[in-house]
Amino acid sequence: MATTCTRAAAIFAIGATLAAGGCAATGEPVLTFSGSVVGREAEVIRRQLERFGQAHPSITVALRATPDASDQRHQLYVQWLNARTSDPDVLQLDVVWTPEFAAAGWIASLDRFGPPVDRFFPAAVGADRWNGALYALPWFIDVGMLYWRTDLLPRPPRDLGDLVQLARRAQEERGVPFGFVWQGARYEGLVTVFLEHLGAFGGAILDDQGSVAVDSEAARQALTFMRDAIYADGVVPPAVLTWQEEQTRFAFQNGQAVFMRNWPYAYGLMQDRSQSTVAGRFAVTSMPAGPGGAATAALGGSALAINAYSDQPAAAYELIDYLLQPEQMIERARIAGQYPTRPALYEMRELADALTIPPASALAVIERAVPRPVTPVYSQLSEILQISLHRALTRQQEPGAALQEAAEAMRALLAKVKLGPPTP
Repeated sequence: MATTCTRAAAIFAIGATLAAGGCAATGEPVLTFSGSVVGREAEVIRRQLERFGQAHPSITVALRATPDASDQRHQLYVQWLNARTSDPDVLQLDVVWTPEFAAAGWIASLDRFGPPVDRFFPAAVGADRWNGALYALPWFIDVGMLYWRTDLLPRPPRDLGDLVQLARRAQEERGVPFGFVWQGARYEGLVTVFLEHLGAFGGAILDDQGSVAVDSEAARQALTFMRDAIYADGVVPPAVLTWQEEQTRFAFQNGQAVFMRNWPYAYGLMQDRSQSTVAGRFAVTSMPAGPGGAATAALGGSALAINAYSDQPAAAYELIDYLLQPEQMIERARIAGQYPTRPALYEMRELADALTIPPASALAVIERAVPRPVTPVYSQLSEILQISLHRALTRQQEPGAALQEAAEAMRALLAKVKLGPPTP
């Protein structure tokens, strides 16, 4: 346990430890937490680490800053963990990182601590497992949502066909420029949009055995629907093929769209009447089902894990358990607007007072959440898929051919890393 308060003060970007009794004596171990320290997220984690330190006077807790950008944080974690450094002890992971870090041996199994996994959303817990073992616990949840204009529509869409009809009617009768906007640039957001369409048709990127299924008939139908919504139906503007979250939000909040696919963060921003023309005139639901599938919402969010090289794993788990308690989750919702991973909290008045979205509406979407493929090579699979999806949506390839090409490359990758059946 070589980590000391003196060392912590030197390496932490925020410059100081957070503890009940101030700086620990030289030689006393410091428990380090690493994650986002920007804006309101920084405010709430500082508060909670201070309270944890007060309740555990024998543990000195320090906050180790990382970049807020997900890709930069991932790169920094890889550097630290490849070097087998013992700190930070607790890591904030993106929902798709857990299998990668677990397979690399960088994070410790939590099963020995007997965490109450039945108290968290099953989809979130499923994303935190690898090879049957639990390697992280869900901290806060993010989920893809369908925003719809309550002033233009009598109800949310019953299915994808109904969505198209409602959108076209509003375009024709109410003069709304765009029927439906989503994130179509060639980046991770496009994969989450496709995942929701894919689930609507009953498809998957990988099947339950981990084999590539993205070239199925259901996948072809889903991608064809997305393409046709742009060029045949005219409800999705071609401009979305360069858009990410903020461009879609601006279009919707400026009254230019009937439907929008986005994340919960947009809800509160669009209720600001000084900036949004649709404040008080929209609601959320999940992407509706299509033929042969189910309403589907892409799972996002963060999980907490223990560094496999930590020399104080028991204290690290104690901190994780503290941060996942209901009181801390509700405070995080109130200050940072992040959604709890415990279903029971969505029945509490305190959460209703903390969230911008009515908890019942949020819960109905979260219960439809589906994780992206739980695999150590997800980032590589996503890069392959992004290219093929974008080619099909820009009409450089037919959907079936684009997906077959992606599937062949994905199978080759899985075979190379020995995570799937060999290519024929």
